[in-house]
Amino acid sequence: MPSAEWSALIADDEPAARRGVRQLLAAFPEFAVVAECRDGAEVLTSLDAVRPDVVFLDVQMPGIDGFDVIRRRTPERMPAVVFLTAYDQFAIRAFEAQALDYLVKPVTEARFGATMKRLVRQLRSAATSAREQAIVVTTSRGATVLPVREIDWIEAADNYARIWTNGRSYLLREPLRVLEARVQTQGFVRAHRRALIRLGAVRKLTWTDAGELVAVLGAGTSIPISRRRRAAFAAAVRLQG
Repeated sequence: MPSAEWSALIADDEPAARRGVRQLLAAFPEFAVVAECRDGAEVLTSLDAVRPDVVFLDVQMPGIDGFDVIRRRTPERMPAVVFLTAYDQFAIRAFEAQALDYLVKPVTEARFGATMKRLVRQLRSAATSAREQAIVVTTSRGATVLPVREIDWIEAADNYARIWTNGRSYLLREPLRVLEARVQTQGFVRAHRRALIRLGAVRKLTWTDAGELVAVLGAGTSIPISRRRRAAFAAAVRLQG
């Protein structure tokens, strides 16, 4: 059986509702369910841990509801969102929150199928954009175009970012935090306060004798993972496969 192309997170405080979405998704083998959450707090934690491509998000959950999840995370940092609810009065707010779709429970197979068609079209379009994305840096020989998919890792260098690709580095006059916002949807994850790593460049994770988790890149570079980022980073690498 071919591996799934995209990952999904299901968030609903009702087990039966989560099971229903999972059953509907079974008809779409290109999607794999990587997490299920019962409330908004679990969603916020799981978004960093598993980085899903889509979240099926219940509007009304205890504590932090679906809209609060997006507000706290910000729409720019959310994956594709499909809202789920037993009521239709939240539709306008859902689309104002930049949701892909809004499904009223119980969801029919035909209605779910229409949503999935839109979702696949959006994800494929985003993947094409990601392949085409590049960063332009200025060198002594002029401008150099660095395809994001070929960058191994990026480290902070005062007010600059040092970009490593194909064994060479380039300086870009842009703080790491600003550059992170540009590349975080392209598979880059924080390793520690001063480094971003492209997950596709990770060859293996290993432990040092000092008990430090290290990411070894294909180019042979070893980058330590900070203690507070270990779990999320390891989960992201596993998901990347």
